Amino acid sequence: MGRRTRWAAAFTAAGLLALSAPAVGASAANTAQRIDLRVLVVDDGGPSVAAIVNELDLTGTPYTRVSLSDASRPTINAAFLSGTDSSGRAEARYQAVVLPNNAPFPAGSAEMAALASYEQTFGVRQVDAYTYAQPAVGLNWPASPGYIGALDGMQGAVTTAGLGGPFRYLKGSVPFEDNDPSVTESYGYLATPLATQAAGASFTPMVTMPIPNGGGAQGVLAGEYDHGGVSELVLTFAYNQYQQQYRLLARGIVDWMTQGVHIGYDRNYFAMHIDDVMLPDDRWSSTAKCTPGDAASACQGTPAESQIRMTPADVTYAQQWEKTNNFTLDFLFNAGGSDDATQNGTVDDPLTDSLLQNKASFRWVDHTYSHPFLGCVQNTTTVPWSCTTDASGATVWTDQKTIQDAITQNVTWARQKGLSIDATELVTGEHSGLRTLPQQPVDNPNLAPALNSAGIKWTGSDHSREPDQRAVGGALTVPRFPMNVYYNAGHVADEVDEYNWLYTASTQGGSGICTANPATTTCMPAPLDLSTGYSDYIVPLESRIDMGHILGDNPDPHYAHQSNLAEDRILYPVLNSLFADYASLMAANTPIVNLRESAIGKELQQRAAWQSAVAANQVTAYRVGSTVTLQAPAGVQVPVTMPTGTTQTLLLGLGSGPVGSAYAGELSGWMSPGTLQSSITLKLTAAGTPAAPAAPAATSGATPAAPTTQQPLQLSTVAKAVPLTVTGVAKLLHGQK
Repeated sequence: MGRRTRWAAAFTAAGLLALSAPAVGASAANTAQRIDLRVLVVDDGGPSVAAIVNELDLTGTPYTRVSLSDASRPTINAAFLSGTDSSGRAEARYQAVVLPNNAPFPAGSAEMAALASYEQTFGVRQVDAYTYAQPAVGLNWPASPGYIGALDGMQGAVTTAGLGGPFRYLKGSVPFEDNDPSVTESYGYLATPLATQAAGASFTPMVTMPIPNGGGAQGVLAGEYDHGGVSELVLTFAYNQYQQQYRLLARGIVDWMTQGVHIGYDRNYFAMHIDDVMLPDDRWSSTAKCTPGDAASACQGTPAESQIRMTPADVTYAQQWEKTNNFTLDFLFNAGGSDDATQNGTVDDPLTDSLLQNKASFRWVDHTYSHPFLGCVQNTTTVPWSCTTDASGATVWTDQKTIQDAITQNVTWARQKGLSIDATELVTGEHSGLRTLPQQPVDNPNLAPALNSAGIKWTGSDHSREPDQRAVGGALTVPRFPMNVYYNAGHVADEVDEYNWLYTASTQGGSGICTANPATTTCMPAPLDLSTGYSDYIVPLESRIDMGHILGDNPDPHYAHQSNLAEDRILYPVLNSLFADYASLMAANTPIVNLRESAIGKELQQRAAWQSAVAANQVTAYRVGSTVTLQAPAGVQVPVTMPTGTTQTLLLGLGSGPVGSAYAGELSGWMSPGTLQSSITLKLTAAGTPAAPAAPAATSGATPAAPTTQQPLQLSTVAKAVPLTVTGVAKLLHGQK
């Protein structure tokens, strides 16, 4: 039997509505000020600002975006930035400011002066998304020692101050990508802090990098420059939202500018679905270059030469691997495979015995009883297959009863065998029943009624086809990332042979698919070695792709097949590489979050509801002193990130409640009002409350430098993701990450 197989919505610039009564009990120093929990983004259209906006989108942090290229944009002045709320308090409309660089407005600009005054008055922080190293930001010019140029393949490091502050979730290493040695992917300015700062000013390096030929001097990549009542996070390197170095720092950039108190939250998710457990999978033929036994492949009509099925030893290995890695695999099972092997109980099946003996070690998900195709009735006399039509030309669909029986028969078997399952979860074979382009552009109309009748609330979909969650009747989809570890390969040589067929040109002995579809695939210059190509190329490449999903706050699960846990167990090298890289980068306070399908579906559902509420201008969020007040429409939970020790204030007599859960050195999660409350009130500790704005220091002594008119170089190649080449993957293998 064979088969092949974001939340990142931009929040609108709508203002926050003041829907709830002002909070009380804040410290006297701050009770006269209300700080709205929204970020102001001044956008020059460059990739660095876009990357920060992407992080705000991913985490659900509201922001207002002002485009400098928009002739009708609002003028940034005191009236735009602040006002007075209905309680007579001074109101800061933004808790943080993102600028494209330290001086995006002309010299002497009233807008820049308004921003500086605003930040001083309300203690609001500013991020300079990408700026030239210069005395105006507390740095020496990038010379003697210094460096200007590409940073590809170089290693950054988080300083002690960074690890004790906004980057506390990292272990310390910040490797810069070098995916393609022929392309400049990153660029920046490495300089040291001024030995003598202007009066009252200070510079604290947060992330540094050794300056080439700099005698051991460390150049700043990110640092905090405090001066005249203004606090800037200075970033001296260019980046885009896809690069690993930025993804590692993104959480900390938002945490720094919001002083650890903001709407939205970030997690590093990874779930691994193993499809077809209990079934055999057909084997790739290296001679025919297709999969005999798979009716939908080019080998259609050819009986399977042999099949791949797990053994009891593979079950034991999986169980031991889980314990070693403190991780749970999701086994998507087809009980029909067990009944076929046991001939409905008349003979023994060692694999079934082993799986049932170790059933508590895995999470179990319904993958239908026998893995039927649940979309249109397939016509496999064509290549590729097509939908069968009747005499009138109408599509012939798999009927509702067949779909429902495929779902419920598997559930019945699981309950009889004592498997712990969530009967609201489902992944159909090949995600069938859902639309499948180009052959089946719509869902099987019988699918939604069958899901409703079977009580399904969450059904898996293919992320490569449908990256967004959507409704199918009463169920919601859970997009899953397919991995380039193929269902029809149990041996390394078969996996590499099929990979070569797909990703080399016909002149190199491949299928030429990559040549015919240059927009989606890239041909390798030569076939991989059958014995070393998997470990040297496929494993590090797949690991890096999956790491990007983890660092991108994406909960969507990944999937491979039971065949990949059998024979050479080819999935484990990818997972081992991924987990080892993760452990080398992330601190122990930021573990991988491993959710089951229903929890992932709920997370996506909550994100969509929150996004809609923000876009509809239905959210209130502000801080007064140590009290944070939040309000959203009934039933919509609010994502928050707060300092350790923050509590939720409940009604008198009910005390206080927890705020989310501990992650990355702070508290975060989804929040709802307490019993009989219409809004959420959070209480910060004294240590977790942002300090009241300090009066600017006296100006005697050194005079702050004026910003240079020189802007940082923005290479077009830094504005986009650069795919990993064969040479780039080789660098990963040798630790040049």
